Amino acid sequence: MDDIMSLCKRRGFIYQASEIYGGINGFWDYGPLGTMLKRNLREAWWQDVVMMPCWGRKGPDGEPVTNLPLDTCIIQNPKVWEASGHVAGFNDPMVDDKETKQRFRADHLFGLFVCISGDYAKDGLIRLVAFMTKVPPVRTVVASSSHEALELALADRKAMKPYKLGAVLDRITGGDESSTIIEVEDKDGAKGFGLFVPVYAGKWGTEYLRSNPQLIPSPFSGKSGSLTEPRAFNLMFKTFIGATAGADDIAYLRPETAQGIFVNFKNVVDTNRVKVPFGIAQTGKAFRNEVTPRNFTYRSREFEQMEIEFFCHESQAMDWYAFWRDWRMEWWKSIGLGGENIILREHAADELAHYSKATSDIEYRFPFTAPGFGELEGIAYRGNFDLTQHQKHSGAKLEYNDTTRGELAANGQPKGERYLPHVIEPSAGLDRGVLALLCEAYTKDASRASPEFMKFHPRIAPIKAAVFPLVNKDGMPEVAEKLHADLMKKFGRTGLIETDPKQSIGKRYARMDEAGCPFCFTIDGETLTNQTVTVRDRDTGGQERIALNTVVSFVSEKLGM
Repeated sequence: MDDIMSLCKRRGFIYQASEIYGGINGFWDYGPLGTMLKRNLREAWWQDVVMMPCWGRKGPDGEPVTNLPLDTCIIQNPKVWEASGHVAGFNDPMVDDKETKQRFRADHLFGLFVCISGDYAKDGLIRLVAFMTKVPPVRTVVASSSHEALELALADRKAMKPYKLGAVLDRITGGDESSTIIEVEDKDGAKGFGLFVPVYAGKWGTEYLRSNPQLIPSPFSGKSGSLTEPRAFNLMFKTFIGATAGADDIAYLRPETAQGIFVNFKNVVDTNRVKVPFGIAQTGKAFRNEVTPRNFTYRSREFEQMEIEFFCHESQAMDWYAFWRDWRMEWWKSIGLGGENIILREHAADELAHYSKATSDIEYRFPFTAPGFGELEGIAYRGNFDLTQHQKHSGAKLEYNDTTRGELAANGQPKGERYLPHVIEPSAGLDRGVLALLCEAYTKDASRASPEFMKFHPRIAPIKAAVFPLVNKDGMPEVAEKLHADLMKKFGRTGLIETDPKQSIGKRYARMDEAGCPFCFTIDGETLTNQTVTVRDRDTGGQERIALNTVVSFVSEKLGM
């Protein structure tokens, strides 16, 4: 991860916000290449979700999918967040170290490490250590020979609390323990093999810390009894509207983009020729005052979301949930996140929100979560909870009048049915998507002259092609300039087209490799005599000659345009 972060700074993908003033924790700026990468990912999502939904695929009802665009304000009426439950319930349990003044979330206190063999693999042996919120983590060790019977216990087996780990392990590993078995060494030096499971104790861990503060060592100092009692910390950023800045003028920066869609549901239905089932999609900034932002851009205080709220009848909701779950996974794979680094994980019943009927997470194996995974996108069946809440709190009638349903009248036509649609919500983090693409693309090959390169899918690569005159003389710059202009005219709206007449050709290739440019075209002496150019492939380093007048069509074919 350090190598990836270094390359991101060196090549202008991501900078620390306000860096010349020492930065500000949880905020990041995108440099020129990062801005293009983020823009390309957003545009790919927009094209495939709004402009040609699901690539023109038909939904479970046999009809083409319809999604309408929306762009809502960052600041909404504060009552929106009261109705949604964010004012009362959007809290994290915060804990401070009394000595170091460091802060972390109490529900992230415990990590889990299941020992499955080794010198200390005695069934029921428990070793409790605090989960470190800073890397490298110290993990709770629970030793057992069989994960089907595992129980998560604390300290000396007092306050034993069963924890359904069998199902957890099966969800994470797909039943294949070998994929996550790693050699481990416990804090006393005993060695064995273990199965890493990225599970947090959540609310239970918070309550245990509240009840037993003297038993939990601080993740920062290692001293027991030095942590404050967990206290609720609302994640929404407050601001004020108008000049008086009084209690009546409080507003909030939105913690999610979804509520702007829900409060506009009736407006969209009334002003567009659209029928349920249909979706509303938007991208935009959201803000959460995270207690402990960490892991580069993965958990930030300012981030961007790509969300769909898909409205359907309750009788079709589970079919639409399965449709969106499967297609979203397929979409991420189509832009380069393939192989074993991406999984689809269905939530167990005890993980679901009170209003949710089903939820899946698309998870990616980031360097800081390996061998586990971190959430990239959630696909949730939310019922009609949100529309119900906003109808109740606002007094507005949000029911949809479905003229295709209901009892049949004397003329044989349906009488119609009024209902609050149920909602399927595929919600992806744009910044997390960019980070996953960066991590997936980062490749090392010591045999190459430039050992680091970014293996981006051509569709999202920030630089689509580069044109280089071999030397800056003998008419080569003029030919390169014309070819650069031709490529810009055709592909400039999808990414940058680079040109550079200086430095050795090897250094120019190396720079483009680190930027993730898939193709470099070199104008040399042969170009002037036989109208051919050298094209170099980023991934293989291989070179071939093609006709100068076929370069545009060559790039078009490779980019699928």
